[in-house]
Amino acid sequence: MPSVETVSALERRLNASIPQQAIRSEVSTRLQKIGRNMKIAGFRQGKVPVKIVEQYYGAQARQEALGEALQRSFAEAAQTNNLKVAGYPQFEVKTKDLNADQIEYSATFEVYPEVALGDLSGMTIERLSYEVTQADVDNTITTLRKQRATFEETSRAAQAEDHVNIDFTGKLNGAVFEGGEAKGYPLVLGAGRMLPEFEAAVTGMKAGETKSFDMIFPESYHGKDVAGKQVTFTVTVNKIEEPKLPEVDAGFAKSIGIANGDVSKLQEEIRSNVVREVSRRLKVRNKDAAMDALIKVARFEVPRISVEWEVENLMRQAMKDMESRGMKTKGVSLPPELFRERAERRVKLGLILADRMQKCDLTAKPEQIKAMIREYAQSFDHPEDVLRWYASDTKRMKEVENLVLEENVVNWAMAQARTIDKVTEFNELMGNT
Repeated sequence: MPSVETVSALERRLNASIPQQAIRSEVSTRLQKIGRNMKIAGFRQGKVPVKIVEQYYGAQARQEALGEALQRSFAEAAQTNNLKVAGYPQFEVKTKDLNADQIEYSATFEVYPEVALGDLSGMTIERLSYEVTQADVDNTITTLRKQRATFEETSRAAQAEDHVNIDFTGKLNGAVFEGGEAKGYPLVLGAGRMLPEFEAAVTGMKAGETKSFDMIFPESYHGKDVAGKQVTFTVTVNKIEEPKLPEVDAGFAKSIGIANGDVSKLQEEIRSNVVREVSRRLKVRNKDAAMDALIKVARFEVPRISVEWEVENLMRQAMKDMESRGMKTKGVSLPPELFRERAERRVKLGLILADRMQKCDLTAKPEQIKAMIREYAQSFDHPEDVLRWYASDTKRMKEVENLVLEENVVNWAMAQARTIDKVTEFNELMGNT
């Protein structure tokens, strides 16, 4: 009779046995299948004696049969004992006698915890909001104009956003340090490519002007020879080019994707896109705030194996992201500890979401799923094609279903906790600070 031991909070050990006859029967069946296709000198295909087949493949057949028998036995015992198994068990065969009537084994594994949440009514969740203004639309258009700017040479002093061509020499204790000298170096003032003190010194200079100045490199500077030390730079400005922004006209509208060049249509499109992006970012921020509250009141451990799997998943994602940015990942090894805290959070939240869905009837409704897809599809030229694209793939539909479930849990958490409504700043929300 199978028995279950509690090893720790989530770890269990199942002790059970398997009838030897069940394994022998499976081994015999496997050897017969192998024998039908086996070729060996002196025998026709399919006519090799069972004893010879067993000599070649007996150990392999037994190992496979035993492995499958262990899996079946464990699955049956887990179902009988109502065990919510997390991950795969580690089997240990205890019977050494291969001819014993019963093969005794143990299986050590983890179970999913009973999700316990504290009282959310004592938590305060900050709920952000923002209404898009015309100034936000205008600023977005200005950003688009800057991205399409042309540059013309100017005789005025250099200022922010100018393209400046310079020669420079940097000396430490009277000697040029490594990387401290360049000719015809292109610099965009305000882009942050050089240290702020260096850019500040170049700002205000004119073409043909030469200037010397002292500056101290930060202690954290990557060049260890000059980190934390004072150096003297001599800079000569060769050329200054100022940006010329395109007019907001039909040509500009067409460059943004408005086929007929209608400027009013451009305004509408920009506003629509900004509103959509603001809405998306507000949802993300408010979701994170609600999930933080749920994590704080959570009172349960998470399965170690689930965390390990999530760590591996996050590591793979990080490597793919590095590759997509053109970075070489061959031979690169990322420390698992970098991802463990995030992995634990994701596993815990996944268990909380599943628990709330079941206990509070927060399942994603079909109409909610359709509404979310429809909202997303509005940013495309042919929304109906997007709707059909999602509907044609159950995996994509499941992803949307999970997003709706998250929204339902966020709304539930907000309703349980004390919420403080706060109007945020556009630049802060968009990460422009």
